[in-house]
Amino acid sequence: MLTSVAQAAYLAAAVLFILSLAGLSKQETARRGNVAGMVGMVIALAATIALALEGSERPVEVTASLILVVLLIGATVGTWQARRVEMTQMPELIAILHSFVGLAAVLVGYNSFLTEPSDPAHLVEVFLGVLIGAVTFTGSIVAYLKLSTKISSAPMVLPGRNWLNLAMVVASGALLVWFLGTGSVWPLLLMTVVALALGWHLVASIGGGDMPVVVSMLNSYSGWAAAAAGFMLSNDLLIVTGALVGSSGAILSYLMCTAMNRSFVSVILGGYGTGGGTVVASDAEVGEYHEIKPPEAAELLADARRVVITPGYGMAVAKAQYPVAELVTKLRARGVEVRFGVHPVAGRLPGHMNVLLAEAKVPYDIVLEMDEINGDLAETDVVLVIGANDTVNPAALDDPSSPIAGMPVLEVWKAARVIVFKRSMATGYAGVQNPLFFRDNTSMLFGDAKDQVEHIMLAL
Repeated sequence: MLTSVAQAAYLAAAVLFILSLAGLSKQETARRGNVAGMVGMVIALAATIALALEGSERPVEVTASLILVVLLIGATVGTWQARRVEMTQMPELIAILHSFVGLAAVLVGYNSFLTEPSDPAHLVEVFLGVLIGAVTFTGSIVAYLKLSTKISSAPMVLPGRNWLNLAMVVASGALLVWFLGTGSVWPLLLMTVVALALGWHLVASIGGGDMPVVVSMLNSYSGWAAAAAGFMLSNDLLIVTGALVGSSGAILSYLMCTAMNRSFVSVILGGYGTGGGTVVASDAEVGEYHEIKPPEAAELLADARRVVITPGYGMAVAKAQYPVAELVTKLRARGVEVRFGVHPVAGRLPGHMNVLLAEAKVPYDIVLEMDEINGDLAETDVVLVIGANDTVNPAALDDPSSPIAGMPVLEVWKAARVIVFKRSMATGYAGVQNPLFFRDNTSMLFGDAKDQVEHIMLAL
């Protein structure tokens, strides 16, 4: 009876997870999608705990106590992290959470191998689960270290790095044959070491400019790792949930690659990014820039009829979304048409800018995607580039030799005036110089973006 109820609960949870993903596809329904996902997870946990208590060989009190301790630890750590982590740190938080999923898949695989009958189908499940989990684990750790700037964002370029990846994949295949033939733990242990090295090298070889794709790619990997764990645990809901996460992460990775006009294979085989934050040796090498002060910027905005704001990771770092939202309100009250243009890979996480703007109560209907806003930039009086860099770089269209050549960008230079908010003349996260900064219609507003926007409001 309890098993039937649990299966019904799993089905309900699976439907809620699907509705959650559907809700997250639009800003207007994102909150409802989040609620659906949370309700589904509560149902799934309750059903799983009930089945665990019924099937436990230990006294019910002991099993219940162990489950309660684990839930309390998880809830405490989760709540603590959710409260202390800033929105700017969400990319690295998500990366480290993916590593936990990978590690869980590895541990479940070894547990399943040691406790379950070793038929060929089960051995394949164990091997693939551990393989995907190990790659996800170390790959996610490297992504976390890069996103949190604990290591350089530049790609690690080893001689013959692609052949090295291929050799590790081939070695894993050979170890699978050995594993199936003997059922020994040694090929499983050797494969785990190889997979851990593969995950580390795979992500370490990808440059900082491709990190949004890496985050969504690891999201996909973690889903497939969870699905593999579901097969090993004979848990239908975990299989369904893992497949949902894996497929949605793969689709998102494809969309991110399309937004950068790059193939997924080219990202995996070595992305661009040479260490963002470097400053050119001489301004004369690329031209002279024109500096502007907040009172002059305020004057331009006061005289404008159409204004577009293109946010980037710098806005997140400065926590400038709140004064930016207030500035938008003031300009709209003056009759100025203000809209946002958001590049698909702005920030270091897909949808990062949309979340920040929603957090600051910016109306959804004035936040437009790159394809929706690009056609209107030529008729725009002033564009405010707040913390964006690589996503507004004209070299992507004008310079075939540029590392970001062919990448679709926000064509802000077509506007009458462009004001770029930056702390310095440093390059962006991809380490590519931006000729926009030296154009005649571009002015540089140096300093903390939050402070400078507040100064502009005072001048208004």
